[in-house]
Amino acid sequence: MTAPERIEQRLAWTRQALSDPGLALQVASADASFRSYWRTRSGGRSWIVMDAPPGQEDIAPWLRIGKLLADAGLHTPDVRAADTEAGFVLMEDLGDRLYLPELDADGADALYAPAIDAILTMQAQVDTDGLPAFDEPWMVMELELMPEWFLRRHLGAQLECEDWDPIEFAFRAILNAAHAQPQRFMHRDFHSRNLLVVPDNMPGVIDFQGAMRGPLAYDVASLLRDCYIAWPEERVAAWREGYRRRAVELGLTSADEALFARWFDLTGLQRHIKVLGIFCRLAYRDGKPGYLADLPLVWRYVREVGNRHEDIRPMVALLERFIGDTDITRPRGD
Repeated sequence: MTAPERIEQRLAWTRQALSDPGLALQVASADASFRSYWRTRSGGRSWIVMDAPPGQEDIAPWLRIGKLLADAGLHTPDVRAADTEAGFVLMEDLGDRLYLPELDADGADALYAPAIDAILTMQAQVDTDGLPAFDEPWMVMELELMPEWFLRRHLGAQLECEDWDPIEFAFRAILNAAHAQPQRFMHRDFHSRNLLVVPDNMPGVIDFQGAMRGPLAYDVASLLRDCYIAWPEERVAAWREGYRRRAVELGLTSADEALFARWFDLTGLQRHIKVLGIFCRLAYRDGKPGYLADLPLVWRYVREVGNRHEDIRPMVALLERFIGDTDITRPRGD
């Protein structure tokens, strides 16, 4: 289907779903996948249409997981209509007040408190039966995006056999930390660009279709070591420990502070190492170079957190050698 045909199909479907032949659609947002989001007004209220082109995206997981989260009391967009074959969903408009631009030093506690509540609710109440496992093959696949896309494609690095030793040693430590944790519901992309400030039942939660069953610390690390905003380490540690204590009270874990801090660090590193690769893949494969601007913060996490752990430090030194004085925000020419 051509782009103009898809535009016509999307508009016709929305008009039929709302019984409003005169409505129009405006761009609401796009994300790192093939999905796009469109806003319209009809019947005195605002609506969002998700367009997930068949063959490139599948809306069935979004619908299924959204219902699981809503049934647990989380604020996900209420669905008015859906067509899994066509790849369209008509849903409640949660607005456009993303957490990211509203987070500041004074207001962060008030925004993170309900977000941490939401993580604990997901982990304590959402059934993971039928969800894919965030298992070793999956984690390795994600980790390997970094040497392929960040080192080789973005930096032009030529890895020798001995270069793989510190990488594989670090990867094994990360995998072991993930395996050691209780495995619970994992949103997998729980951060400031997927959380919304809403009038009631904060936060609005979106982009949950990739949920899996995985390590307990993953979502809280994604939230507190966000790829788009950083906080002083003492604040992160306080939020992390507040989460851990509540998780212990709920029976989700018996880990002490030191053990959970290691889980948090290494699980966050799994995510950030993957993201170094993902952001470069988005730039070079998918034509979305804007993500390169976010590489410095992700690299900062990998460097600073990795250097706290003896089993990760050699890999950090290797990456520092390859990066040198390169401006990693600039695309590399062929």
